[in-house]
Amino acid sequence: MSETKGKTEKIRCDACPVMCYIADGKAGACDRYANEDGNLIRVDPLTIVERTLDDGGKLVPFAGDTDEWDGKIVSPDTVFVTAVGAGTTYPDYKPAPFIVSREVEGVDMVTVVSEAIFSYCGVKIKVDTDRHLGAEQNAVRVKGEIVGHVTTGEYGSQMLSLGGVNHLTGGSKKEGRVTCDTLMSLCNVEPVEMTVDDGSTIVVQAGKAPIINGATEERMRVGCGSATIGMFAKQWHEHVDDVVVVDDHITGVLSEHQAGKVLGIEDTGIKIKGHKSTPGRYFRVAEPGTGWGGTDIEDPLTILGDFNPKIARPGQSLLMVSTTGEQYAYYELNDDLAPVKTELPERLRLSVDRIAENCEPAMCSVLFVGGAGGSLRAGVTENPVGLTRSVKDTLTYVSCGGAPVYVWPGGGITIMVDVTRMPENSFGYVPTPAIVAPIEFTMRLSDYSALGGHTSDVRPLTDIIGQSDRRRVAHPADSPWPAGEPGLARKKNGGAR
Repeated sequence: MSETKGKTEKIRCDACPVMCYIADGKAGACDRYANEDGNLIRVDPLTIVERTLDDGGKLVPFAGDTDEWDGKIVSPDTVFVTAVGAGTTYPDYKPAPFIVSREVEGVDMVTVVSEAIFSYCGVKIKVDTDRHLGAEQNAVRVKGEIVGHVTTGEYGSQMLSLGGVNHLTGGSKKEGRVTCDTLMSLCNVEPVEMTVDDGSTIVVQAGKAPIINGATEERMRVGCGSATIGMFAKQWHEHVDDVVVVDDHITGVLSEHQAGKVLGIEDTGIKIKGHKSTPGRYFRVAEPGTGWGGTDIEDPLTILGDFNPKIARPGQSLLMVSTTGEQYAYYELNDDLAPVKTELPERLRLSVDRIAENCEPAMCSVLFVGGAGGSLRAGVTENPVGLTRSVKDTLTYVSCGGAPVYVWPGGGITIMVDVTRMPENSFGYVPTPAIVAPIEFTMRLSDYSALGGHTSDVRPLTDIIGQSDRRRVAHPADSPWPAGEPGLARKKNGGAR
C-alpha cells in the first residue's frame, strides 16, 4: 500500500485476467478478493472437510469463529484440505496456492489444491419428469438469454445441457453474464427459473423436485407403458379384462402384451391409435405434453378406436392408467361397446397405488462439467502433460471440494461432479466471464516428484489446519478416499488405489 496526495492507492489483483484495481476496504469484481490495508486477501476462507458420522454436510464453525468453536484440535487423520477458498494460480506458472503433504497409512501423500478458472464448462441437468419440457435441441433461456438447450431424454427424465464456452464468451456480453450467473447459482445449489422455447417454464434446484409450469413434480415414472404392464400384469389378472398404460414413449396394452398372453388373458377387441411396435406396445399414441404419461392428452379415450364387435362384449372392463399412477380411469363397455367411466373398484385400487409407490421421488440433478486446462495443470507441475498422464494412469486422484469426480476418457482432464456432494458455496466466478471451481489432485509424494511437481512449495497439513482463517465442513461418513476414510477406497474397490 502507498499514499498519493493523501489518498490510499488502489492495489491490483492478479488472480484472474481481469486484473481489477481494488480500493482499500473494497472487493474486486468477482467478490472473491479484497484490499485489506493494502494487502490482497481472499474473502472466502479456505475450506477443510472433516470426516464425520453426521452426513448432513452442514457447515460448522472452525477456528475463525472463536465464539462458537469448542477449541478442540482437529486431527490431521480426519480432515482433507479442499480448494474452496484457496485462490488461483493465475498467471498460470505460479505453483498452486496450497500443496499439502500428510502421511496416510505409512505412505507420504501430497494434495495439490487450487481454484480453477473454467471458461470451458457447463452443467448437465437431469430432471425427473414425464412432462414435456420442450423439443430436443430447443433453446433454454434465463432472463430471455439463451444459456443452453434440451438434449436427449433418458429413462423417466428430461435432460438439459447448459453453459459452455460459446454461451459464456461467444455471444453478447449480456448472454455471457446471464450464463455465468446461471451456472454459478445452479452449482451453488440455488434455484433458477428457466424457459424452454415452445415448451415449459421450469425451476431447477439441485437435490430438489422440479417445478414445472408452477406445479411441483412429485414422482418420476416407474417405467414405460410396456414395462409397467410387465411389472404389474399378475396383479391385474382376474381383476380387470384389459389395461392400457398411457405413455409418451411406449404405451402398453395388457391383453396384447406378452405378459398378458403368458397369463392367459383373452383378447378384448381393443384398438389403439398409434404406431404398433411389437404386440402390446405402441409408439406415438399422442404428442408429447404435460398430460397423461407425458402426452398432450387429458382424456385417455382419445387414443382408443372402436372396439371390435366380433370380440368385445358389453360389461367388459378397462383400466387406463399413467406411468406414475397420477392419472387413472376405469371404464365398462355399454351395449354399444362404448366405454363408460365408472368409479374405480377397490380390487384395482391397490395396483394403482402400487404404481405410484414404485415411482421414485422426482428430483433435479446438477452435474458440473469442466475441462482442466494448461493454466491449472501448470500450477501442479512445470510439465503439465505429466499431470494428465498421471491422472489417466490412475496414479493421481481428482476431487472437487473433496467430492469424487468422474474423469472423462480421451484427451485432457475433463471432470464431472455432483454439486450436492460439494461444500456450500464452492463455486465463484470471474467477470471474463468464467466459473471458478475447486479442484484437488492427490497422489504419492514420490509420484509428485517424478512428474516434476513444485516440491519446494509442499507444506505439511498441520501448518494449514493450524491457521485461523479456515472453515470446517462436515463430510458424509461414506465419502471416498482421500476426503473419507483411508481404507474406504480399498474396501469398495477390492484393493489399494
